[in-house]
Amino acid sequence: MYKADNVRDFAFGSSRKFIWDAMGVKIEGSPVPTVMAMSYYPKEANPLYGHLSTEAVAHTLRVYSKHTIPYPYPVAISVEASNGMEYPMICFNYGRPEKDGTYSERVKYGMLGVIIHEVGHNFFPMIVNSDERQWTWMDEGLNSFCQFLAEQEWDRNFPSNGGQARNIVGYMKADKEVQNPIMTNSESIIRFGPNAYTKPATALNILRETVMGRELFDFAFREYARRWAFKHPTPYDLFRTMEDASGIDLDWYWRGWFFTTDNVDISLDAVTEFRLDTKNPEVEKPLASKRSKEQLERDVTYQNNKRDIAATAVERNEALKDFYNTYDPNAPAPTDKDRYEKYIAGLGPKERAIIEAKKNYYQLDLSNEGGLVMPLVLKFEFEDGTSEIQRIPAEIWRMNDKKISKVFAFAKPVKQVILEPQEETADVNVENNYYPRRPIPSRFEVFKQEGFTRGASMGSKPMQQAQQQKKPTAAIN
Repeated sequence: MYKADNVRDFAFGSSRKFIWDAMGVKIEGSPVPTVMAMSYYPKEANPLYGHLSTEAVAHTLRVYSKHTIPYPYPVAISVEASNGMEYPMICFNYGRPEKDGTYSERVKYGMLGVIIHEVGHNFFPMIVNSDERQWTWMDEGLNSFCQFLAEQEWDRNFPSNGGQARNIVGYMKADKEVQNPIMTNSESIIRFGPNAYTKPATALNILRETVMGRELFDFAFREYARRWAFKHPTPYDLFRTMEDASGIDLDWYWRGWFFTTDNVDISLDAVTEFRLDTKNPEVEKPLASKRSKEQLERDVTYQNNKRDIAATAVERNEALKDFYNTYDPNAPAPTDKDRYEKYIAGLGPKERAIIEAKKNYYQLDLSNEGGLVMPLVLKFEFEDGTSEIQRIPAEIWRMNDKKISKVFAFAKPVKQVILEPQEETADVNVENNYYPRRPIPSRFEVFKQEGFTRGASMGSKPMQQAQQQKKPTAAIN
């Protein structure tokens, strides 16, 4: 007889060919002293399943328990199968190698990803028991988010499909006719995968990395899992709990990412450099002289006359020159210094501090082309080769969600400004993220159409090729 508490469904697998592998896992805070992570698989699934499956189950339990609640069940089982499907404490996952025992990188990481995902469903929706038919994203999306966290904690170079903002850009900038808001009923979704899995997972990761910060997000997310374990939350319970536990108003974020098909496209329209007029003749007059010379160098008539007029009247006849031919209007005069000292004496301490700081001021003009308001992540590259990243909260759009301007002050002159330098908000158009504009690199190749056999392998198999190279060659007599 089998008995289980707090489960909503069940499944089992049976075969005389099963290999049974198990390991104990200590989960801090779990009511079970030692959770058994187990795998069942035939010999045909080796070496993949024997090497990785049970470890992946144990890893999933540890990472998910850290980010939600301690795993409450006594076992978690992965059974090798043709596809992925989840039930309480047991799931079925693909991952069979070639007959010679080799496997591709895609099969390896695909197997790890599906094991993590299906074991993770124990938390969403088996424990946090949301309604999959009404809100598929509440179990698939939240689970895909936690899957991404577990994958990245398994291997720093894990090729995750969801989570990173850059991976959802293609869907976000697609035609609106093939998109639905995340909050659409599951039976009405056009593109199920991006809508229910990757977009909500990415939205949560952006919330964690860019909007809230890891510490605050992780606390609030754990609180959601704790409050709603073995209960039936709706999306609004998730929204309210995240705001209540963090103390942050996130209405703008839920509205944009979950209730619309808007995307992120913030344009850096202009950068205007401002200089403080110090009134100091020893500073301002040399600058004025430099600007005057630069203006002459740009003037087409002046340049053409230098070429076409061999000598002016004054150059031919020195007698025509007077005081103003040698006078420099931009040279500091004694009266200028007296005027400056009186000006400084009339300033307060704050105004003097601004002048003494000798800052360079830059006004950035930005527009919201995509509709989603997001925090600003700005990288300033300076003329001396250094750089600095500044983060501006999304509240900057509070008074105007279409266009904003903000002034920045730096001790060093700025050479380049980059919006979204780390690709963390899923901005769908990076061409308008640079000022001055820069060309966006792309690639193309000369294409020749060639036929191929249907069903033939289209990818390389490095492990198989390496194994074949190690085989001894027959001696030739």
